Amino acid sequence: MLADLVADGQEVVVLEGGRGGRGNAALVDAAHRYPTYCEQGEYGQEQWLELEMKLVADAALVGFPNAGKSTLIAAVSAARPKIADYPFTTLQPNLGVVSIDGREFTLADIPGLIEGASEGRGLGHEFLRHVERARVLVLLLDPSTLQPLSVGRQLEVLVQELERYSPKLAERSRLIAVNKMDAVSDARIEEGWLPISAVAGTGLPALLHAIADEVDKARRVPDDREGYILHRPLGIGFSIRRESGVWVIEGRDAERAVAFHDLTIPEAADLAARRLRRLGVEDALRGAGAQPGDDVRIGDLVFRFEADS
Repeated sequence: MLADLVADGQEVVVLEGGRGGRGNAALVDAAHRYPTYCEQGEYGQEQWLELEMKLVADAALVGFPNAGKSTLIAAVSAARPKIADYPFTTLQPNLGVVSIDGREFTLADIPGLIEGASEGRGLGHEFLRHVERARVLVLLLDPSTLQPLSVGRQLEVLVQELERYSPKLAERSRLIAVNKMDAVSDARIEEGWLPISAVAGTGLPALLHAIADEVDKARRVPDDREGYILHRPLGIGFSIRRESGVWVIEGRDAERAVAFHDLTIPEAADLAARRLRRLGVEDALRGAGAQPGDDVRIGDLVFRFEADS
């Protein structure tokens, strides 16, 4: 990972554009008062990068597929996720803004987790990454016959998967709500659990107040997720290798040293040679075993090695 940007305004440079070539006026020196040569501009760098978005929400709904998370977020906010009675209806997180009695927080509907999600089953990593940024977790249990596991076992699995994915998630504030209470009569409700029905609307004010309370507490705690930018030490200016009888010089510094629009101009060739000598290329070639007359390639250019005695 190159960088983890979590705050507004954070930025990182992952690739640099090519440096522009200088014109002849910038190359004036004591020996060349009116140079007739100029430098070439550089090509920019190319690299494939993967950008991963992690949803930032005050609270996140976490539960098994079909537990009613989308129905709940649609009932308490203006979010309008796809809702159906088959698992994995939600494949992308939905974000809603919830307001209750003058308090406001953002609530995320995280796609359903299954046992083994922390190991990648059921797109587990794709879903779990969105939980990392939430201040509060709301574990939504489903007591209906649609779920093969009891609510107690659902809770065990959800907590287990969260902990396996990230030990820090085990320390995150969380609430436990049991949904679909309008459809069951024998659900086992433990002390501290919040019985609700997203469809009928029962129990929702108590749940939202509880979430708002936990969010307020979490907001007062300094955020320890500062993010980071990985700084790698600069590599050497050039490297030397032997390939098919040719000495190959690689590295931006060496390429810049010979980046002239026309090296057939004696003054430009002389300046390139002085730059390579100052860079240490000549000594490095001699140390690697290069002999006068050997071919040396830098980029697309091929030179004859004629080291000073």
